[in-house]
Amino acid sequence: MLRYLISILLFFIFLSSTQAQENTYSKIKPNNETSIKKQLASIDSIISLSFNTNDSLFVEKSLEYIELAKENNYLNEAARKAIKLQNVLTYAVNDPRKAVSVIDRVLSHKYKIKDSFLVGALYSSRGKAYYPLNLKSAIKDYTNSIKNYNTTDHYHLGDSYLNRGQAYSALGKFTLANEDYQKAYGLFEDIENYQYMLYALQGIISMYSIHGFYEQAKVERDKYFSKSKELGLDSNFSYSYYNQAMDYEKQGKYKLEFEQLLKAAAALEKNNSKLIFVSVNSKLSAFYARDGDFDNAEKHLDVISDNQKTLLDQYPVNRLIYENAKATYFNKLEQPKQALVHATTSLNLATALGREEDKRDSYLQIAEIQASLGNYKEAMISQKAYVASKDSIFNERNAFTLAHYQTLYETEKNEKELVKRNNEIVLLENENSSFKKQMIFIAFFVIVSFVVILLIRTQKHLHNNKILQENFSQELIVSQEKERIRISKDLHDGLGQQLLLIKNKLVKSEDDGVKHMVENAIDEIRTISRDLHPFQLQELGITKAIENALTNIDENTGLFISSEIDNIDNMFNKEQEANIYRIVQESLTNVIKHAKAEAIKVSVLKLSKLIVITIKDNGVGFDYNEKYQNLKSLGLKTLLERVKSLDGKMKVQSVIKNGTLLEFQIPIK
Repeated sequence: MLRYLISILLFFIFLSSTQAQENTYSKIKPNNETSIKKQLASIDSIISLSFNTNDSLFVEKSLEYIELAKENNYLNEAARKAIKLQNVLTYAVNDPRKAVSVIDRVLSHKYKIKDSFLVGALYSSRGKAYYPLNLKSAIKDYTNSIKNYNTTDHYHLGDSYLNRGQAYSALGKFTLANEDYQKAYGLFEDIENYQYMLYALQGIISMYSIHGFYEQAKVERDKYFSKSKELGLDSNFSYSYYNQAMDYEKQGKYKLEFEQLLKAAAALEKNNSKLIFVSVNSKLSAFYARDGDFDNAEKHLDVISDNQKTLLDQYPVNRLIYENAKATYFNKLEQPKQALVHATTSLNLATALGREEDKRDSYLQIAEIQASLGNYKEAMISQKAYVASKDSIFNERNAFTLAHYQTLYETEKNEKELVKRNNEIVLLENENSSFKKQMIFIAFFVIVSFVVILLIRTQKHLHNNKILQENFSQELIVSQEKERIRISKDLHDGLGQQLLLIKNKLVKSEDDGVKHMVENAIDEIRTISRDLHPFQLQELGITKAIENALTNIDENTGLFISSEIDNIDNMFNKEQEANIYRIVQESLTNVIKHAKAEAIKVSVLKLSKLIVITIKDNGVGFDYNEKYQNLKSLGLKTLLERVKSLDGKMKVQSVIKNGTLLEFQIPIK
């Protein structure tokens, strides 16, 4: 209340002062230089007094000052006011587009601004205004600011590198983002600016998270928490808690994700960040919706829409996260039409902003919604777009991982070289003093020789690197071909069961809809061929994936199925889990296709050092040797190859007209 009364009092003082000054200025010729300076000084005094007390008056007078300064070629003064105005327009008034427009008009006169620092600061300010609107434009402006700043200005250079790194990260350009974060960290470290060092460290941590180094990210994040508390800089913990929650979500650790989101929400009371407020509440809403708690999901959406409408309108990033949460809410509420509207809006925003990971997630969400609506063609198109986006991100992450390990290798090599040189120095110091001059000469000779050798080795190293790069490209082509062969085997294993189930339905029904199911399944071959991991494994884990496969057969065939499935989650890596799933899937497919069985018994038993999978049917049986030698029969060969890749054993017991027993013993490493 007191602050409100002070603001009103200041406003009337400004108004009276301005009117008195305008009466005075009316007596002076408008082209008089003294008059212009007095007008600028008068407006500036109002700007200074209204800063942080009356945003609308501050904006109005700042715009008036900038236009008057430009008209009279006081461009340095106009630039300074535009830079300060950007912060208020972008963060306080929530109108970054207006900020971009103001700086555009000042930068149109940049060649008349003699101070390169001001030009750099203008580009940096416009980059900050562009960040929530257009990441590519923001990166271009940050790059121009770096070019204009003096190389000794570590603070402003570090700030531009830090901001550009954040923009690169949001675009999915992870290698470039990591380089900028490292540069920013070094610059802030040089001037002992610990607050911004921590900002850069957060960026580096996010790179570990993005590329799947979750354990390393958590170790570094724990160090960040400890260092922040030690320095008394713990006001931004809400961001770190939120990022840790996203790491847990990617790992499927949803309980831990929820705990971190709650910590982020609690930390918001201290941080009071409007931007992270939207992210945290949107993610909490999506979490509750997936858990079936629609009351809490709706509550968090209402909090955003009631209190953050301006942020949603002005910041497309906030709108993107919010729309994604609403799509999840309506989809889980079984209202797919409304969910599709919000998911499409989320995709359009992600595309406009160039946020590749958000595009990928939106494509997958739309594919699921379209499938639930029965729009299989549209679902297939979205699924293809999802896979293409995922492949693009995968390639970028591979480049980052290669660069990361190359850096570690170079660092280790340099440390070994340094230890070697230090040992040589110690040996020299222990020599007899009578040979001092001689040793100095020898040392000089050694150093010169070392430099010559280093130059030769450097040249050779560059040559070898070129050869390695060429060999790597050739090996990559071969590896890609092998991958296509492996995927074709997965197509045989994965789609065989689905097509057979649909075929069985088709025999029993004359419904044209069932016939379309066959056509849709065939169309999906291309999508599955690009996806190296079964969807069920990623979402549910190996145990649930096997149980779902059995449930699917039970519901869609006349077979009687009994099962005993132990939990084997997290006992194998992702590739091994995929092979185990395919073994079960291929075995079941063979029973359905060939056994003419009435019942199947499936067991997955977890022993101390291995798991044992048995699949037994009461079908017609077969001759194992005859079947294995048949060139057209790929099923048994594929099973044997998969078991070998797991260092396991496969046993087959089959008697004609008396059923078949398959047993797979897979060691736990």
